[in-house]
Amino acid sequence: MTQPADIPEKLIRVLLVEDDEDDFVLTKSLISTRDNANIHLDWVSDFNSALERIHQNAYDVYLVDYRLGERTGIELIQEAVLAGSRTPMILLTGQDDLEVDYSALKLGAADYLVKGRIDAQLLGRSIRYALRQATVMGEMAEKETKYRSLFERSIDAIFITDRNFEFQEINPSLENLTGYQKEELMSMTVRDLFDKAELYDWLRQQIDGPVHVKDTEVVLVSKDRRKIDCLLSVVAIPDMDGVVNWYQTIVRDVTQQKKAQRDLLIAEKLSMTGQIARSIAHEVRNPLTNLHLALEQLKEDLPPEDPGLVLYIDIIRRNAERIGQLITEMLNSSKPRELELKPYGLNEAVRETLYLVNDRLQLKGMKLITEFTEEDSTVPLDKEQFKTALLNILINAVEAMKENTGRLNVRTVPFGDRALMVCVEDNGAGISEENRKRLFDPFFTGKQGGMGLGLTTTQNIINSHRGSIEVESQEGVGTTFRLIFPR
Repeated sequence: MTQPADIPEKLIRVLLVEDDEDDFVLTKSLISTRDNANIHLDWVSDFNSALERIHQNAYDVYLVDYRLGERTGIELIQEAVLAGSRTPMILLTGQDDLEVDYSALKLGAADYLVKGRIDAQLLGRSIRYALRQATVMGEMAEKETKYRSLFERSIDAIFITDRNFEFQEINPSLENLTGYQKEELMSMTVRDLFDKAELYDWLRQQIDGPVHVKDTEVVLVSKDRRKIDCLLSVVAIPDMDGVVNWYQTIVRDVTQQKKAQRDLLIAEKLSMTGQIARSIAHEVRNPLTNLHLALEQLKEDLPPEDPGLVLYIDIIRRNAERIGQLITEMLNSSKPRELELKPYGLNEAVRETLYLVNDRLQLKGMKLITEFTEEDSTVPLDKEQFKTALLNILINAVEAMKENTGRLNVRTVPFGDRALMVCVEDNGAGISEENRKRLFDPFFTGKQGGMGLGLTTTQNIINSHRGSIEVESQEGVGTTFRLIFPR
């Protein structure tokens, strides 16, 4: 049976940088042995020629003598590394130059050999080892570049922390998501980004325990105090001994998806309310019409001089009209608004609405604080409908605050790049979390004698502007409404 021919080893091209021709002859003889048959050696004798060959990138390994006339091998290695060369370089030194050897390694030399102690086997092994190490390092550098690119270009925000959950690495998407620069984030803790500290504490407990954190819903707060709905996943990164010293966290922004879900629920709720309102209106208005006709007939048939009868008929008439008014307002609060959108300054619209409540504030000794954005505040707006919506919120705020201590803060601020926000903040009694969730439901009210349709109407108007409305409240502290309008 015929044996396959030996596959020849790949040729290794080596350049010797040596100013002494005798040393070149000696090195050439070491390379010429059978064990080093696949190594081809060339020679240059001066610094500049060597640097030129290095720039041409024509060799696999460089053997560099420490003494090159007025220059040194260390300087050559240093210039080559600065020029971007990744080809391994082995420094050849004298027996008493150990400090030089170590400094060469720090600067990028792959190895060093002591002249006088080199034999053919050691030289060949050192060249192959340097080449193999360079290949491994090159592959590692390529992988690092690839994974670094994935990290840097990821659409999702990614950051790496130590065991104390302090930032160590941050990708640009986290900067874009939060509005903070990298330097600002590095001086912060992860906890500073959380809207609720107790949720952060809970997550830390999960991370430290056996439970894996994946796609956990959290709310982060941006630099401009925007609330960001996110899905957060945390992965522990163990070292070679299995000890976890690092964590990688991926943050996915789902604010738009959550907003779309909320808008859909609101639209479905308003649609259902409208259907109910129309059914009630149809069923109630017919009896009301008959009631009005019967009252008119009674007024003609009964003696007009009886004051008791006149009083009771008037009570029935007023309450029948009140029922009709309630039905009309219920219908108006739930049906989509037909808007006349025109470019209008949001600052001006807010000022005009504040003028309508200024007397109430002064009569109750309350303080009004305003702050208007200096940017162009023009948005597509139905001014009168907007004023109706904002007025409902302002009146509720005034009624929630105490006389002489009330403080109403109204601001207009940019909301990202494509929207403006009106922020109305009071220091009133606040709203419980349970009531806050029901705040825009038809007929839900905390005021005696209120119909509970004002905020339903407000939400309907804002949604018709393709905007959104957010509410935060804390009992005993106050309430904040945020009205967001697309530019």
